[in-house]
Amino acid sequence: MRIETCYFCSSRVYPGHGIQFVRNDCKIFRFCRSKCHAAFKKKKNPRKTKWTKSYRKTAGKELAIDPSFEFEKRRNTPLKYNRELWTKTIEAMKKVEEIRQRRSNTYIMNRLRKGREVEWQRDVREVQRDISLIRSPAAGLKQRQAEEEEAEMEVEPETIEVIDSKGRKQKITAPVMIPEAGQLIEVGGEVEL
Repeated sequence: MRIETCYFCSSRVYPGHGIQFVRNDCKIFRFCRSKCHAAFKKKKNPRKTKWTKSYRKTAGKELAIDPSFEFEKRRNTPLKYNRELWTKTIEAMKKVEEIRQRRSNTYIMNRLRKGREVEWQRDVREVQRDISLIRSPAAGLKQRQAEEEEAEMEVEPETIEVIDSKGRKQKITAPVMIPEAGQLIEVGGEVEL
């Protein structure tokens, strides 16, 4: 039983299925279904039609270069029937298919991993660009005001000598506020004279 491949989409054509088209120069085209046959008659390019295997390979979405594809080539040299050779060939075909499947799965996962990284970087850039939409300007305002008040209260006290009306000297410790432009210096604390 020989399994052919569709000329347009490269899928398998089993015996008794599909459509054959023979051109005037005796070239045979096999199609898996009427969809592929109609696309061929419309002279569509399979490498530009997104659902075909040839498009997926040219676009880098599927594994294209692999040594396991060498086994799939048709060999026209006739061989004498040998039961042992036949069983070994079938076992080898199963192994080759398993290896090809594993390699194509890893290829696809690596391709998707790159896409996830690009998507993550795009999301980070979008968040950085539109951070004002996510966090309001008033967020954390009360906390900032409380921190500023604590910073004002944590000014080191300074000792000041004051002379009262009787001529006695007294020492007073009071926090000193650093004045801004146009403000007076305030000295806190009570003085008993």
